[in-house]
Amino acid sequence: MAMNKQRIWAKSATQDTIAGYSFMAPTVVIAGVFLILPILTAIALAFYRVQLLGEMQFRFAGWRNFQRLFVDERVWIALGNTINYAAIVVPTQTVLALVLALILNSQIRGKQGFRIIYFLPTVTSSAVLTLIFMWIYNTDGLLNAILSWVGIPAQNWLGDPDVALKGIMLMNIWATAPLFMVIYLAALQEIPASLYEAAAIDGANRWEQLWYITLPWLQPVTFFVVVMGIIGTFQLFDQSYIFSAGTGGPNNATLTIVLLIYQYAFKNLDLGYALALTLLLAVVLMTATLLQRLLFREEQLS
Repeated sequence: MAMNKQRIWAKSATQDTIAGYSFMAPTVVIAGVFLILPILTAIALAFYRVQLLGEMQFRFAGWRNFQRLFVDERVWIALGNTINYAAIVVPTQTVLALVLALILNSQIRGKQGFRIIYFLPTVTSSAVLTLIFMWIYNTDGLLNAILSWVGIPAQNWLGDPDVALKGIMLMNIWATAPLFMVIYLAALQEIPASLYEAAAIDGANRWEQLWYITLPWLQPVTFFVVVMGIIGTFQLFDQSYIFSAGTGGPNNATLTIVLLIYQYAFKNLDLGYALALTLLLAVVLMTATLLQRLLFREEQLS
């Protein structure tokens, strides 16, 4: 009798396992074909010199594509621009998003309307925003008109290497901060009101409540916002491409890692080297994420 029960239980467990894997199969197949297989192919082709035009050829290059990264001046220019861009945009948009969320979480009149207004840049097409800002940044555009009105000399926002990347920074901060504001706002509304009530009874003022309750509670969210911000800034492509007509100019001032990958892959048709550069970008992103994880001690907060 006991043996029969064990057989029935084993058969039922086997059927459940088969059913579970059957439900997972479509996702596993799709992930394998469209995610894992392309990644493995990209890693493999990074060790080849690929000729795309005419008769397609694959010549094994070993580590030469990776060695070339260290002597390619444009790689270091693009990496420097991207790091500079991330170092300014990520902290600024994070702080701005937090401040806007704190304002909207307070008892102010018309906050529902402000939420819609603040969030509009996020739902607008990136290409459309870039074209609008190119008009604003024109020599005779809106921004220079405002600067002239307050007595500040006009700037060549699109043609001056010293300010071209800063123009893209301003645009992305304005467009990206509202998305992170919504994330912060959702997290703020999850903080128990009893914590603030207890702190107020103990004599804590608003700044002390912000420093000792709000900010520590938001650390896991801040970790997420910063990591997503770093990933997004290192993937900067479309704005830089449109601003510079695909050249990364003026004088490589707006050249980013992803734009450089595009140039090598689709303009120079040097696919193997472009894939090696892609792997470099992946390593940089993973390193930055690990450093952020250590900095925020996300494991202890989860």
